[in-house]
Amino acid sequence: MQTNRFWRGVKRLVAWGALIGIVLVLIAFWQFRGSAVATDYELRLSRKADYSALLDSLLPHIGHYAAFRFYADHLDLEHSFKPGLYRLTEGMDVIRIVRKIKLGDQEPVRLTINNVRIMPQLAGKLAGQIDADSLEILQVLTNRATAQRVGVDSLRLFSIFLPDSYEIYWTMTPDELVDRFKREYDRFWTAERDAKRTRSGLSRFEVMTLASIVYEETRQVDEMPRVAGVYVNRLKKGIPLQADPTVKYAMQDFQLRRILHKHLKYESPYNTYLHKGLPPSPICMPSKQAIDAVLNYEQHNYLFFCARPTFDGYHNFAVTFAEHKRNAQAYAAELNRRKIK
Repeated sequence: MQTNRFWRGVKRLVAWGALIGIVLVLIAFWQFRGSAVATDYELRLSRKADYSALLDSLLPHIGHYAAFRFYADHLDLEHSFKPGLYRLTEGMDVIRIVRKIKLGDQEPVRLTINNVRIMPQLAGKLAGQIDADSLEILQVLTNRATAQRVGVDSLRLFSIFLPDSYEIYWTMTPDELVDRFKREYDRFWTAERDAKRTRSGLSRFEVMTLASIVYEETRQVDEMPRVAGVYVNRLKKGIPLQADPTVKYAMQDFQLRRILHKHLKYESPYNTYLHKGLPPSPICMPSKQAIDAVLNYEQHNYLFFCARPTFDGYHNFAVTFAEHKRNAQAYAAELNRRKIK
């Protein structure tokens, strides 16, 4: 009797032990394969980050902390994690999270640049979109060795940056980014565009420089070829361009609303009132439409243009200076009426 009771007790213990084991296995499976991410989270691991920084950034946003640490230690994540931008989505489990970071399975990002006039401004815009601060980026952009590496001189480096949206990885270095933009620049200059360029007699760099002036003069895409035609006419006749945006650039005062005679005397190689021909480099990052407008410039006899007094963004064009003077007086009168100084 005693023996039977003993064995019945043993069987109960074994049964309970098996049940507990099953429960523990289920708990472990739930912790490893269950949802560890409650809401979508974007994890950015800098190239400068250590493992502590990884844990500090990640752990507050995931569940199953013990399971994560166990599996991370098992795969030696501390010594093998890859920097990058990782999107952790709702429902993702511990195993997928650890493997994603270990393998460097990061997400690409959309880098967008436009409306840039000077290198420091470009560095500032790029700083928010790659793993580098503006100073680090600016040092690369203004380094002569960078320009030489991609086959241009320092003044022309700004020209290779075309405004658009690009898919890149957040961990791309500033040097890698310059290389990427040079490839995009070379891709932009197709045989068809180069063939059109010969019509004006301008080099690629000169096209970019003239397009920057056109872009600053008008944002009306349908008017850009006509504005470009005025400047091509002036270049061919040896007439100074007398482009107001070049004065703003020379003075580095982009808030000027009205160019006065005193501004036209500002000494700078960028002041096209004082110096014939194109300025030494682009005065902004021109749109692709402005570049194509220069390549497809309108053939006409206009040598002058002036903003319309209607302030609709368009211009009045003129062949003679007398006609242009009347247009300019009408515009100046409207500026005075609106008390724009």
